[in-house]
Amino acid sequence: MSTWILDRAHEALQDRMEAEDVATRVDLLERVLPEDIREGDRILWVPGRIEILGKHTDYAGGRSLLAATHRGMWIVVRPRPDRTVLAIDRVREERTQFDLSPDLIPMPGWANYLSTVGRRLSRNFGSLRGADFFFGSDLPLAAGMSSSSALIVAFSLGLIGTNAIEESENFTNTISSLQDLSGYLGTVENGQSFGPLSGDRGVGTFGGSEDHTAILTCKKGHFEQYSFCPIRHEGSIPFLPSVALAIGVSGVVAQKTGEAMDRYNRASRLASAVLEGVNAGKQSKWTTLADAIREQGVEETRRALSSAPPGEFTQAEIRERLDQFVEESERLVQEAADALAREDPLGFGSAVSESQSRGARLLRNQVEETEWLCDSAVRQGSITASAFGAGFGGSVWAAVPESEVDEFLASWESDYHTKFPSRSCTSEFFVTHPSSAAFELTA
Repeated sequence: MSTWILDRAHEALQDRMEAEDVATRVDLLERVLPEDIREGDRILWVPGRIEILGKHTDYAGGRSLLAATHRGMWIVVRPRPDRTVLAIDRVREERTQFDLSPDLIPMPGWANYLSTVGRRLSRNFGSLRGADFFFGSDLPLAAGMSSSSALIVAFSLGLIGTNAIEESENFTNTISSLQDLSGYLGTVENGQSFGPLSGDRGVGTFGGSEDHTAILTCKKGHFEQYSFCPIRHEGSIPFLPSVALAIGVSGVVAQKTGEAMDRYNRASRLASAVLEGVNAGKQSKWTTLADAIREQGVEETRRALSSAPPGEFTQAEIRERLDQFVEESERLVQEAADALAREDPLGFGSAVSESQSRGARLLRNQVEETEWLCDSAVRQGSITASAFGAGFGGSVWAAVPESEVDEFLASWESDYHTKFPSRSCTSEFFVTHPSSAAFELTA
């Protein structure tokens, strides 16, 4: 049975990935599969994602340019007759177990993402049947490639399918597309409500639905342009021909606990402070910063902020956050997409370089290692490069001609380890291509 499953996985992956990526995905599945595949087991692939552009824009209604990566997670879901969830990480040899309940308390480590899913789905859709989950991922952890959101998506899909939640009235009245599902799963993670589906505490980070949208909707060989709150698909743009994405994982772990979580959430709170300032004294209030900018214009938005009380932040901080959001969401994402559409690598690189520079200066969420990786990538001959993810660690992508990527990757890695020898054991360098969204293996 396992051999048949692996053959089926190989065939399915060939439609979704570059040929050289397929074998390693099949090898990962072989590690994840339980010893006995049973009738009724479901097998899902859930990728990570790369944020090409769209630094801290989605939760404020802004735009992003996104790609799925060939790295990700396999998960085997086996329904149970009780309400218990048993989750076994077959790669890291870790496990957790809990009973599904709307009152589940937060759990330590990666188990908290699972308990958050179980609690939220129980609150929104009633008593749920449990399942055994066998899973494994080769996404670098806390590196900006959405390993945590991939967990949220994978376990949500598993519980939704096990309980036929997609057939329930609460679901069908609110969620009618993959974009809707992406938006809902974003609120599972950040704790907000989604229409009548009430929220709770989430996992404690104030992110948006960019990651979940990329994981569920991206296409092979393409970047997808979206705006958010609500999610709107604005275009599917083929990536530059004969160009690969080189990934440099800095080895600086982007923690999301304690003081680090507060730093993550600061950019979100700043965006909220800008919106509060714009709405101050108005009877009719905008719900997102993007709506305010697009309806009344940038200059009027700036004027409204000049008299707004600063509250937690200084006027300078609020103005800088507005400027970063406006340029990233309203100009640079579109300029990059337009350059890709006309196969203009110089135009694409110019937009990306400006985004990287403005993000580092105005968001202040970069670390020395990621800024250096971007500069090094350009010195080594990449078309352009950018840090991605929420910041304070993580990774950098670089666009490199396919014929040069192996030599580039070796030089980039060597250059980084010479500059930061302490990161040589935790950093990672590899090649990827824009890949496909999550899917289920079917007979």
